[in-house]
This record gives sequence, structure tokens and C-alpha cells, in this order.
Amino acid sequence: MTAPCIICVAITGSLPRKENNPAVPITVSEQLESTHEAFEAGAAIVHAHVRNDDETPSSDPDKFAALKEGIEKHCPGMIIQFSTGGRSGAGKTRGGMLSLAPDMASLSVGSNNFPNRVYENPPDLVDWLASEMRRYQIKPEIEAFDLSHILKAAQMHAAGQITDTPYVQFVMGVKNAMPADKAVFDFYVETVKRLFGADAPWCAAGIGANQSVLNEWSVAAGGHARTGLEDNIRLDKDRLAPSNAALVKRVVALCEQNGRSVADAATARRILGLHQGAQ
Repeated sequence: MTAPCIICVAITGSLPRKENNPAVPITVSEQLESTHEAFEAGAAIVHAHVRNDDETPSSDPDKFAALKEGIEKHCPGMIIQFSTGGRSGAGKTRGGMLSLAPDMASLSVGSNNFPNRVYENPPDLVDWLASEMRRYQIKPEIEAFDLSHILKAAQMHAAGQITDTPYVQFVMGVKNAMPADKAVFDFYVETVKRLFGADAPWCAAGIGANQSVLNEWSVAAGGHARTGLEDNIRLDKDRLAPSNAALVKRVVALCEQNGRSVADAATARRILGLHQGAQ
């Protein structure tokens, strides 16, 4: 039997603004409404950033706390994943919200190029973020922008810095980083299975027009899928996405085409080894 597919919705991110797509949720109330719609459409994980009132990125723990409280109330059981990405702050401010103990948090374990900057993840910061996630019993999602990041996750797992089997997400299509290359994607899948076991869950995310491509590859290969307005603001080259839910529904349709069910929150928690949240 083919395993259910976990859909992660990345609702906001740090870059897209209202001027790019009016549907991008900026305020906490907008994020809650958008997350609830995506949850109802089939998303089991919400990947969350927060923004300031001027739409610039923020690491404000109070905003994260309000978002977490609202999601727990309106989307019972949904897996809450906070971003510790580098666009929202510098140094340890990137993990300042981890004391709120979300279910998961993103963890980039190495540096790489972005379109116009270096995405810096120095070893001491990576080690500290991993230690905070262990401290608060948060499952890291390894954001792999390069093959070396998968191998680094294996090294950290062997050293006890990551306690559970690493959940790796391949990020492809970022300009100046790893393009969306099917042969590389297939090797990533093979590498995860070799390092962490044939049944180890993994996910993939594509940026911009590559979102639908990576969704297709991942669903067909038995992995899990990330979608959402953080990574892609369009349904196609001619149409803006009207909501995060619309992008989730596109992945649901792919699951149906590939004979896979969509994991609800409780099923996703079992697959990822998380405690069962309030349903």
C-alpha cells in the first residue's frame, strides 16, 4: 500500500509581499485565516514565518506565540513548524521563538548561495539551533539546499545532535543554488534511503515555477510535498494563486492521480513520530 502524502503549506515566507500577490498573508490574523483554509484543503503541516507591519521579516517571539495559539485553536492537531531561516534575523535571534516549543522547526545545516546573497549557516549557529530543538523536544526539518546538507544531517544524527531519524526536505530551484534536476532529485532520494533507511520519510520543495514540478516528482516517488505562497505566488504563468489553499488543492489532485491518500494531521504525526496533538 502506498503511504499517505503529507502536505506542508508554507504560508508567508520572508520575501513575497502584497504588491506581488494580494493573497500573501502578512498579519497574524491573515495568517490564521489562510492557514485554516489550507488545513481544510488538506495541509497537515504549516511552515510559519512572521512579518512586521511594514511586511519586512521578523523573528518576534510574541508574533510567533500569537500565531501558534491561533493555529492550535482553529486547526486542531495541525503540525506547527517554525522557520529559523536567515532572512528573518541574525545569529541566535533566528531561534528566539524555539522556547515556544512548536512541533517542528526548520534547520539549515550548511551555507549556500541565494539569488543575491550568501545564506550563511555557520557551524556554531547550526549546533546551537539543534541543541535548542533538542532542549524543547522540537523535531527539526532539515532544509537541504545541497547534497552536503543531507550528509551533514547524517553526521549530526550519528553524533546525537539530531535524536530522531532526520526528516529531510530537498529545496530545489533557488537561483544560484541547486536547480530542479531530476537526476539529482533521484540521487537525493537514494541517499536519504541509504543513510536513514528505506522507510525514512522525506519531503521536497520547489521554488517559483519549480513548485509544481517538485510536487509531481515527490508525490510520484512516494515522498511528501511542500507548497504555498512562500515559494510560489502563481498557479501558472498567467494567473496569481488566489490563496494558499488553492496551491494545496493542486497537490491533493496530484495525490489522487498517483493513487495516494492525503495524510490528515494525526496520520502525519504518526509518520513523523510526533506526539498526537489535540484533535
